[in-house]
Amino acid sequence: MHREYHKWFSQHLDRDMELLVFGHAGARVLVFPTRRGRFFDFENFGLVEVLGDKLESGHLQLFCVDSIDADSLYSKEVPPHERVQRHLHYEEYILEEVLPFTRLKNPQPFMIVLGCSFGAFHAVNIALRHPQWFGKVVALSGRYDLSTPVEFFRGLFDAYYDETIYYNTPTHFLPNLQDECTLALLRRMHFLLAIGREDPFLENNQALSTTLSEKQIPHDLYIWEGRAHQPADWQQMVRIYL
Repeated sequence: MHREYHKWFSQHLDRDMELLVFGHAGARVLVFPTRRGRFFDFENFGLVEVLGDKLESGHLQLFCVDSIDADSLYSKEVPPHERVQRHLHYEEYILEEVLPFTRLKNPQPFMIVLGCSFGAFHAVNIALRHPQWFGKVVALSGRYDLSTPVEFFRGLFDAYYDETIYYNTPTHFLPNLQDECTLALLRRMHFLLAIGREDPFLENNQALSTTLSEKQIPHDLYIWEGRAHQPADWQQMVRIYL
C-alpha cells in the first residue's frame, strides 16, 4: 500500500504540522483524529488496514491530519474565547494548506471528510461551515455541542458563550440556517452519522439528524448496539460506511 509522510511549517498555526497519506488515487478522504489525537492514530487503530483493499484498488486516498485540540478547544490554560480562536486558525490550516495539498496530490474532485469521536465534530463542523469543498461526511461516535456538559464530559467553554462558539456548534447554528445558497450546497452532500445506543451523545446525534431532515439535507443515522466507541467498532463502521 502506498504510504507517505509529510511535514511542513504552518503559517496559520505558527508551528510544524504533520500528516500521513495512504493510497494513490480515488476519492480524497480528509481524516480527523480523535480527541487530542495524532495523525498516526487512524493507522494505529487498525482503520487503514481494514480499508486496505479500497486503498490498493485506487478507490480511496486518505489524508490523515494532526490535531491541535490540546492547544485549542481542549485547552484549560487559555480563556475560552482564545480556545475557539485557535480552533479557527486550525480550520484555516485545513482549508488553505491541507486541502490545496490534497488537490495537488490527487485531482479527483470528490472529497469525503471523516472523523471518529471528537474527530467527528471536526468533520461535521467544517463540512457544514464550508460545504463547497466536500461531497460526503462520515461521522462516527461524534459530539456536536461542545458547550453543554454530558455525563462526565465537561463543557469546553466554562459557561462562556459568544457568536463564534455559536457558529462552531452544529446543533446550534444549523437549525437557524436560512441562506439558500449554503443550503443548496449542503443538499448535494450526504451526511452519515453512526453512534452507539449507550453513547452519552446519542441524543445530540438524534438532534442533529432531526435538523438535517428539517433542512432537507441528505443523511443517514445508524444506531449501533452498546456504546460502540472504540477502535474495534470504528473498524467495522468504516468498512461499511466509507
